[in-house]
Amino acid sequence: MRLKSEGFNELPHPDRRTALRIVFEVLREPMLALLLGGGAVYLLLGDVKEAVILLVFAGLSVLITVVQETRTERVMEALRDLTSPRALVIRDGVRARIAGREVARGDLVVLGEGDRVPADAALVQAQDLQADESLLTGESVPVRKALSIGTRTSLSRPGGDDLPFVYSGSLVVRGSGIAEVIATGPRSEIGKIGQSLHTLETEPPRLKAQTARLVRLAALGGLVVSLAAVALYGALRGGWLDAVLAGIAIGMAMLPEEFPVVLTVFMAMGAWRLSRARILTRRASSIETLGSATVLCTDKTGTLTENRMTIAELRLPDGAFFRAGDKAETTVPGQFRELAAHGLLASAPEPFDPMEKAFHAFARSELNAVEGPPGLGWTLAHSYGLQPDLLAMTQVWRTDARASAFLVAAKGAPEAIAGLCRLDETGLDAVRQSVDAMATEGLRVLGVARARHDGGRLPDSQTEFRFEFLGLVGLADPLRSGVPDAVRECRSAGIRVVMITGDYPATARAIARQAGFADDNVLTGDALASLDEAELMLRVRSASVFARIMPEQKLRIVQALKADGEIVAMTGDGVNDAPSLKAAHIGVAMGGRGTDVAREASSIVLLNDDFGSIVVAVRLGRRIYDNLRKAMGFIFAVHVPIAGLALLPLVFGLPILLGPIHIAFLEMIIDPVCSLVFEAEKEEDDVMRRKPREPDQPLFSWPLIGWSVIQGALAFGLVAAIFLLGLNRGMPEDEVRALTFFSLVVSIISLILVNRSFSASLMTAILGHNPSLGWILLGVGAILAASLFWPWLSALFAFGPLYGHDFAVTLAAGTVVLLVLELIKPLWRKRLRS
Repeated sequence: MRLKSEGFNELPHPDRRTALRIVFEVLREPMLALLLGGGAVYLLLGDVKEAVILLVFAGLSVLITVVQETRTERVMEALRDLTSPRALVIRDGVRARIAGREVARGDLVVLGEGDRVPADAALVQAQDLQADESLLTGESVPVRKALSIGTRTSLSRPGGDDLPFVYSGSLVVRGSGIAEVIATGPRSEIGKIGQSLHTLETEPPRLKAQTARLVRLAALGGLVVSLAAVALYGALRGGWLDAVLAGIAIGMAMLPEEFPVVLTVFMAMGAWRLSRARILTRRASSIETLGSATVLCTDKTGTLTENRMTIAELRLPDGAFFRAGDKAETTVPGQFRELAAHGLLASAPEPFDPMEKAFHAFARSELNAVEGPPGLGWTLAHSYGLQPDLLAMTQVWRTDARASAFLVAAKGAPEAIAGLCRLDETGLDAVRQSVDAMATEGLRVLGVARARHDGGRLPDSQTEFRFEFLGLVGLADPLRSGVPDAVRECRSAGIRVVMITGDYPATARAIARQAGFADDNVLTGDALASLDEAELMLRVRSASVFARIMPEQKLRIVQALKADGEIVAMTGDGVNDAPSLKAAHIGVAMGGRGTDVAREASSIVLLNDDFGSIVVAVRLGRRIYDNLRKAMGFIFAVHVPIAGLALLPLVFGLPILLGPIHIAFLEMIIDPVCSLVFEAEKEEDDVMRRKPREPDQPLFSWPLIGWSVIQGALAFGLVAAIFLLGLNRGMPEDEVRALTFFSLVVSIISLILVNRSFSASLMTAILGHNPSLGWILLGVGAILAASLFWPWLSALFAFGPLYGHDFAVTLAAGTVVLLVLELIKPLWRKRLRS
């Protein structure tokens, strides 16, 4: 009944864009409307050949976009774990294993080591139960659980030891228990975070908004000019269908439809390049935004660190210490070996707890000949588990089946182990000082002790052994090896790195120090809760470490940074990171270990969980933006001569030079050049030594517009002069059209070479490695040759024959464009880079 009334124990799946929806979005592009309109007019005129060609061009544009967009949707869908974890429940006194989605409120769930908790629940039985709640809280170590007392109808927030509740998505790492389900699906803590995502709007892509606005303005202007041209042509020359075709040609010439196409292809190709570095892009536009990020907010557990516990330090009662990984020490000294060995003996032979796994890993790597389990005939005789009033556990080992002596090893909270060893006040002070020193390094500290038991019955309590204090063991979640270099490169690129974690301040500060960014300004969750939005905005300008932060506080931090004008990238892997991942300009999730909720909320997923991959994405994002500006400048420049040559005959009553078929052919040159050639250009040398660009910097700055107009005006002036001189010399109309069109194409190639780099020399621009450019130029040359020598194609383009001196004129025009612009470029270089 509860399943019917409350729904299944699962989060709602987000909407997916279908192929039909993508097609509908693509068909709203103005250039496609013009191509389809031109095809319809040609069909009315009975010219099926031209109509089919225009419709094929339109179909190719739709196909390319749909294939890329649907591919992106499928990749993320494949990443989702569609299987529901199974749960062991007690219903009507019978244990049954059911799908996790079928767990209902009121069910009794049986929990054991390795189980994923299927729903929020209150404990009714617990034996030494610990759970890893890092995905919800960011804490790097498991937390202890205690029995529920009294009412079990309301939950407290996750985090901290001795709570009587377990939470959906957390992992049982020690012990066992039975819990009564209180909340499922969207009503659980993990569900509330998922639900909050629906109230957050994904940050709109700035470039997409800029290009869409520019295309709308150009479309409006092109529509006005086209309508005027249709009226002028029809009134002065008659033939309204021809007038409509002329108007469509002018509209196609003036409309920079390539802008959204180029933006889409650049982001799609960027996503492909990132995928080769094991980085999945869910929203391609975020690649560009990541290149402009000014603040990188990173989670600690599992992002900066490896999310596994390791032994970092061994400390003896006299204060002497050994740090694991210290290059000065090739082997573990004797007394330290004994301390580590007894820590291993105090652990389970087949561990599941992260800290016990750390003891086993240390023994395998550093204590190659340890005399203890596993093997060597040792058998576990008895175990004393953790108790609420004694946070220590003891393992009793028999070294030989025939022997009556037992070896006893204990580990636990330092104060508990000190109590078992009955240390005097001097010994206790020494332990406290050592614990404080280790805690400031962000270490989780355990005490280790040993005892002997010579035959007879084992005592009922571990307090009855006569323990000897061996020392302290410091455990840590180690920093990922590539993080310091990645942080350094981020800082050299002008990106501030900020840590936001649910862990304790000392641990967070220690990791920040190791990672290489400022750790002197730590803001805790309690302090943050007392700040209003204005005060928080001031604090986030200087704070570099945020500790003991709750999920809603992460969201506040991200929103405060955004309100302060920062471009925010947020990394994380837990469910607690999901709201801030979605609210940030760029959400970067860890894909290997991260949750589905975090991945769905993010725009970029690091499949190899490598923090250093973020630097790869930043570099590529900046390269994309540079190359995008080059492509956009080229588009603007190339449309000046095309529009001018379409309007010139109408204004002066000259023979029509360019029809829709010529414009469509030029578009098929421009599109791949912008999409492939400029996208494949290498980054500028200083791409990672610049500060991030201003957030409000437009893609089309006035210097770039001015530079584009100069390029286009020069090309138009030369090609128009060739057109007018050809008519003045009495050349046939079809020969003049061929000569002018060839000159225009060669001038466009010169514009490509000029725009390949803002700073490289002419020879670098010509000889620089870019296979895409070579293939495109080869294809263009082949089509132009076919248009002259293949009668069918010559008739389609209405071209006449060209001669040797005609080709010399076209090459001269292209050479003049190239040389003049290269001489002018240094005067504009500084403006273009600003």
